[in-house]
Amino acid sequence: MPIDTLQTTEWLRQLVCIDSVNPDLDPSGAGEREAAHWLAAACRTIGLEVEVHEVAPGRCNTIARWRGSGGGKSLLLTGHIDTVSLKDMVGDPLDARIEGDWMYGRGTYDMKGGVVAALSAVDALKREGFTPAGDLVLGFVCDEEYASIGMEHLVTKVRADAAILTEPTDDRVIIAHKGFAWLTLTTRGVAAHGSRYDLGADAIRAMGNLLHTLDGMERDILPRRTHALLGRPSVHASLIQGGLGLSTYPDACTLRIEHRLLPDERGDVLLDLWRDALADWQARDASFRGEVTLDFTREGYELPADHAIVRAVQDGLVRVNGAELPVGGVPFWMDSAILGAAGIPTVTFGPTGEGAHAAVERVSLASVFRSAAVLAEAARAWCG
Repeated sequence: MPIDTLQTTEWLRQLVCIDSVNPDLDPSGAGEREAAHWLAAACRTIGLEVEVHEVAPGRCNTIARWRGSGGGKSLLLTGHIDTVSLKDMVGDPLDARIEGDWMYGRGTYDMKGGVVAALSAVDALKREGFTPAGDLVLGFVCDEEYASIGMEHLVTKVRADAAILTEPTDDRVIIAHKGFAWLTLTTRGVAAHGSRYDLGADAIRAMGNLLHTLDGMERDILPRRTHALLGRPSVHASLIQGGLGLSTYPDACTLRIEHRLLPDERGDVLLDLWRDALADWQARDASFRGEVTLDFTREGYELPADHAIVRAVQDGLVRVNGAELPVGGVPFWMDSAILGAAGIPTVTFGPTGEGAHAAVERVSLASVFRSAAVLAEAARAWCG
């Protein structure tokens, strides 16, 4: 597939130069509006029908459609356009400088390289004269780095027989990822002067009991479950707060924790697990008081390895690289779970790079070009 490497590089350079930091992560972030409108203009230049949806103030999705002639399967190529903060990065995070095969800057790897690979793939198909039988849709979304309001909105506007999420996968075909759950544990004490042990009750010491429970889960219970592509589930303590002063018994202590879940695990089951732990400590000590809330959860996702869209990407790899690769899984969460829950089977495939969320971020331009070629081959085969 003849990818226009010069155009692809320039598209990526321009997109990386746009500040699209998620303002829910960094209040100084610009949001995705400018990037969404830039992508809308680029999609129009290659002849696509384009819509820009403002999902929330300053938070935009871009949807571009190439309508098929009829009778074929539809495909969504999708990715997010928000980035994490620019703070503490080495050099200018928006200069999109090129050194050899590498382009540097915030979002090059996570994930504007994949977004531009999708755009370049459709451009290549257009220039080749391909006419899809099924609709080919580009969906570029906001807010993946925080709450995924963009993808939740996109699945209300786009229906497709399958999707390819172009998150960076280092040229691997990814069919599974973990979910997560955020919970808050709270223990209650009684505030009193530090000298009045007869009146005070130490909420921080009580939290030590729950930390002991967490340690047991992480060490003894969670390793019993494993997944062929994802390994084991996990839990860790994230944030803790408590106390009123050095000479005062703390009346409350809160601990925020994160569980990483296998695709068949649910956050509400964890809530029951922690409620059982609280009841167990209460049975041991009548003075113990605690509670738990499930604050936010996202389920994991797994697509069967023999699904037709996986085969289409693997066949594209064979045509571009000469060989397919084993399917894999990743430990982090992705928007593919939302697509899958909406009835859109989704495989993830994207370029190689390094430094996601780090001080130095870069993507391999050659890998962006290869990803574009694989996506084009997969789209041509899928859409007919």
